Amino acid sequence: MHILLIEDDLKLGPLLHYKLSQEYHTVDWVSDTDLVEDYLQKSSYDLYILDWMMPKKSGLEICEELRKQKDTTPVLMLTARDSVSDRVQGLNTGADDYLVKPFAFEELFARVNALGRRTNLAVFQDEIYTFGDLTVNTQTHEVRRGNVPLSLTKKEFQLILLFIRHAEQTLSRDQILDQVWGVDSAITPNAIDAAIKLLRKKVDHGFEHKLIHSIRGIGYRLSNSQENSHV
Repeated sequence: MHILLIEDDLKLGPLLHYKLSQEYHTVDWVSDTDLVEDYLQKSSYDLYILDWMMPKKSGLEICEELRKQKDTTPVLMLTARDSVSDRVQGLNTGADDYLVKPFAFEELFARVNALGRRTNLAVFQDEIYTFGDLTVNTQTHEVRRGNVPLSLTKKEFQLILLFIRHAEQTLSRDQILDQVWGVDSAITPNAIDAAIKLLRKKVDHGFEHKLIHSIRGIGYRLSNSQENSHV
């Protein structure tokens, strides 16, 4: 799913981003509530994860604003407030679920999956992305180029899934690092380039039409165009 994570904790935010990305979700993490509206204008989301206690605007206030705007996207509220009255208040404001800190990541994943099933059963059934003759199945983790199955590592699968979800968009190395390895990872740009070079060999080797392109000085793009490809 495409998740908007609104969490001002600069340790927990990146960790949640990384853990959810490892579960093959696409996550936009926002630590400053002043930027929330910009993200909402630019993208549509399958789930909002909101921290209740934030200094400028609480998750409860954001949830209330979303519901006033007739936004029915599921909301999972994260908070250290664990009284019955707090939970009731959050649910009455429009939150769909409530998770008390500290929590186990397994429970977070289960609640995220449950909210996905509630709104769209297809999200957790065989969700298949296709781009040209490339097919990526997020349920079985099968990747095929035409009739040829591709054997990818976990990181390579995350990379190709990121590319196909953003087909024809140029992704910078920072964006790729953020989504696949995590913003706090010590991986270098050269290591990212090396990983994508190996992925490109598996995806494009033996095919006249290349899909993974280097955009010089910027990053990479999954594209049907042959104009911007640099080996």
